[in-house]
Amino acid sequence: MDLLKFDPQKCSLCGKCIEKCPFGALAMENTGIAVNDKCRACGLCVRICPEKAIHFEQKADTFDKDSWKDFLIFVEQERGDIHPVAFELIGEARKMAPKVDYKVNCVIVGGAGTGKNAEKLLAYGADKVYVYEHPGFEGFRADCYADAVADCIAAVRPSSILIGATALGRSLAPRLSTRFHTGLTADCTTLDIKENTDMVQIRPAFGGNIMAQIQIAHSRPQFATVRYRVMDRASRVEHPSGEIVSCQVTEEMVHSRIKILSSEVIRKQKTLEEEDILVAVGRGVRTEKDVEMCRELAEALGGQLAFTRPMVENGFGDNAHQIGLSGRTVRPKLLITCGVSGAIQFTSCMTGSECIVAINNDPEAQIFNVAHYCVVDDLYQVVPMLTQLVRDRKED
Repeated sequence: MDLLKFDPQKCSLCGKCIEKCPFGALAMENTGIAVNDKCRACGLCVRICPEKAIHFEQKADTFDKDSWKDFLIFVEQERGDIHPVAFELIGEARKMAPKVDYKVNCVIVGGAGTGKNAEKLLAYGADKVYVYEHPGFEGFRADCYADAVADCIAAVRPSSILIGATALGRSLAPRLSTRFHTGLTADCTTLDIKENTDMVQIRPAFGGNIMAQIQIAHSRPQFATVRYRVMDRASRVEHPSGEIVSCQVTEEMVHSRIKILSSEVIRKQKTLEEEDILVAVGRGVRTEKDVEMCRELAEALGGQLAFTRPMVENGFGDNAHQIGLSGRTVRPKLLITCGVSGAIQFTSCMTGSECIVAINNDPEAQIFNVAHYCVVDDLYQVVPMLTQLVRDRKED
């Protein structure tokens, strides 16, 4: 789908649009002025053209879906290793791929060791892994990574591109979708694909009150970012048959306008998504003192304290420790809920937990519909006793 159009009858080839383009997206060729994939559709060239020879034109169904095929997974690296969200994306793509006879390919960008990490992906069913390895990719710089991944997309022409909804992924994905003038659905919790290769992307909307189904029907490629620990991790294959493709890295790709003046390694702490043991508090926990009572249980178990959305809105916690559609999706080995009613916005983001223990004095509470163990009792009696029991077991 071409968005930028030049009228050859009006264009005087003055070159002002090429000179003023901040992204270097325009060039003079034998046939006139040409646009490359660096165009951000900012509209500056349209405004400054003295002949009014440039305009935006967006026509649906002017692209060939058949020329865009397969899945492409962006594989993020963190501290020299593959971020685990990549394996979840591969697993989800492998579930959808047989429905449309697609392959599951990956692209990985980074410094030394990137090629070795790429080999690990073959064991999880990747058909091809495109590797961009260069010292210039040490440390994430959005412009360099976007250039490398865009180069891969332009060459491979994938139909759907999946990126982890991490801090890095949320920076990279919109840059890429803008370059290719196509849509992006952020923070997806469910994915599916139709026979016509349109991907069904489901995500919470309006503060988590509805689940929106989004499709990018009139452009390719399709971009989606997916939350960590939402999808099932890909299983290993018995006989890997994929291949590694080493891609050429140009000096333009590693040249960045971003200069890193200094860096410091921050001690990594477990996020809520990575935690194996969580104690979640809801509106049944009424005061700060009561919250601390539940925090003591979490610390005794060696886990973290989490909150429902109403508790965060009332100032008892922050969004980084909120479970729910407008917060985090978790899959711990043990989740204990204290005074949580069990609204769908909360339960839909924690039902993957291995063991759920619910404490609530209301026998009709919705949380009991998803809990493995239901404690119908006063949490102010149960929680202190449970905390003491855990501490006594540790001393033994």
